[in-house]
Parts: sequence; structure tokens; C-alpha cells
Amino acid sequence: NHPEAEVVALCDLDAPRVEQVAGEHGVEGQYAEFHQFLQHPGLEAVVIATPLPLHAEQCVAALEAEKHVLCEVPAIATLAEAEAVVHAARQSRAKYMFAENCCYWAFVQSWQAMVEQGRIGKPIYAEAEYVHDCRSLFRNPDGTATWRAFMPPIHYCTHSLGPILEITGQRVVSATGLHTGSNVDTEFGTIDMEVGLFRTDAGMPVKILCGFSVERSPAFHTFQVYGTQGCLEKPRLEDKTLACFADIPEMLGMAELPLTTRHKRAPAHAAAGGHGTAEFAMINAFVSALAEDAPMPIDVYRGMDMTLPGICAHLSAEQGGAPVDVPNLR
Repeated sequence: NHPEAEVVALCDLDAPRVEQVAGEHGVEGQYAEFHQFLQHPGLEAVVIATPLPLHAEQCVAALEAEKHVLCEVPAIATLAEAEAVVHAARQSRAKYMFAENCCYWAFVQSWQAMVEQGRIGKPIYAEAEYVHDCRSLFRNPDGTATWRAFMPPIHYCTHSLGPILEITGQRVVSATGLHTGSNVDTEFGTIDMEVGLFRTDAGMPVKILCGFSVERSPAFHTFQVYGTQGCLEKPRLEDKTLACFADIPEMLGMAELPLTTRHKRAPAHAAAGGHGTAEFAMINAFVSALAEDAPMPIDVYRGMDMTLPGICAHLSAEQGGAPVDVPNLR
């Protein structure tokens, strides 16, 4: 839908699906092999929306082919993969953007502006939760496991941690983790829930809970940011913002602000991608950065800032909760 972008090629192992989608959208290029896809004439940018185990390899290949990259979450699955992707991004003339769509919810961007303006004073604590029963995605039609069945839940912390880092402008330097083990969906040893406790470079504690094989419906995201002069909250099951500001003495308790996941002035097609209007805002930021030859708003380093803490938190959990330093790949 973006007026400055055109989809020129699709790539997937499912050839009938590629043919179907290409037909629906008038796309000429159809591929099952990724490296052939990268050679398609006129292809300038690639969206990596494949399973997590393929993200690093495909990002590196695209960057080496001088194609701009918009990579789905999480960015990588291991510390070594992080180093490989960062190295490829440094060597390439192409740009890398991490597709953390939750950073583009309208309320997140408004909270970021309010924190920058000092409305809640100095941020001193933040937490977020993402709980979503995804067990229907853990198995292929033949019963074999998909990558999600083996993923430590805290590896998928970016939808929670990403917005917190954008709102506060901070970076995680240390991670501690604990998990429940496998109690609900035990066939593949899938971990039910996992929590990360992080310390930022400004000394702020951040708590993130992720759970994807748990008896809980409906799914939810919740965020809280506390400052010396107020706080901001998104409730679990409601698309709204609650706030308290010390500079408004007549405010009794938490007040509701008209800040949701949707951008009020977005065009009619902005909700087509789902997640409020986050997809529209994210794609617009990506295309605009390319058109203007500007830095990516969530570049490879910021993408690793949002992903690496989850990997380190799981390493901590496997070591009984011992703190693990989070590398700064800059």
C-alpha cells in the first residue's frame, strides 16, 4: 500500500502459496530459493519474515548482496549470530532495520515524547508482559515441531523490551532470568513462561515476562513506566493509556489519556497490517529512511539492544539465575 514502494518478488518454500499471493497482488518474481530471489532485477530491499532460525543467515546474505533489510523479530537466536549480522551490516552499503512493530504503536511514541519532555521526571522502573497461547503454532501438520516449540520464551522479549528501551532511551547492560520449565506442553520440552530482570546503563531495573504455552486467553501486552514525577500504564486487556502526573495536583488517581495503538491521522489503509496502525508506521519509517538516505530508526545496533538481553536472560536462567552481561556490539 505504500505509494513509494512496489513489491517486485516473493520467495517461499511453499510454491503454491507464492503463486497465489503473487497472483493476488500482481507480483512478477516468484522464487523458492533465497539466493536466486536476491538476484531479481530491480530488487532493492528485502523483508525477512521467515522462521527465527533463518533470520541471521538470510540477513547476512541480503546485506552481502547489497539489499536493504527489514528483519522480523527476534533479530537473531545466538550471540554468534548477532556478531555475524552486525559485521555484515558494517561491511554493506545497504541499510538494516529491525522490524519491532510494537515500538510504532501510537501510545508508545507518545509516551516516548512525554518522557523526553520530563512529564514523569526521571524514569526509575519499567515492566512489561507479553502472554499469548501460541501452542497451535508449535506443530507442523505432520506433528513435527516448529521452531517456536523450542524457543525460550524470553528470546521473544522484543515486543515488550523494545518499546521500554525506546520510551526511556536506555540500553540493557545486565540480565538475570528464571523460567518455569516445561509443564503445559511437554512433548518437546517447551518452556511455559520465562521472566527477565534487566539493569540498564542508567541503572534502571526492567522486568519482562513472556509466556507462549500457558492456559491464558485472550492474549495481552501490558506496559508500565514509573518516574520520579509520575507514571504511565497500558492495562492488560484495554487499548488505552492511564497516567499520573505530579505537576497536576488536582489529578486524583490514574487518569485516562486518549492514547492507543492507533495513529489518529493515519490513512484509511493504515490498519491493513494489524496491530493497530503499527505496521503502517513502521513501514513508513523504513521506506522514508531509504528514500531520504537517512539512518534507520531501529538500526542493527538498536535491534541487538532489543534482542540480546533476552538471549542473555535465558543463559542466566540456565545458570540458576546468575547475572549475565549483555554485550554492546557497537
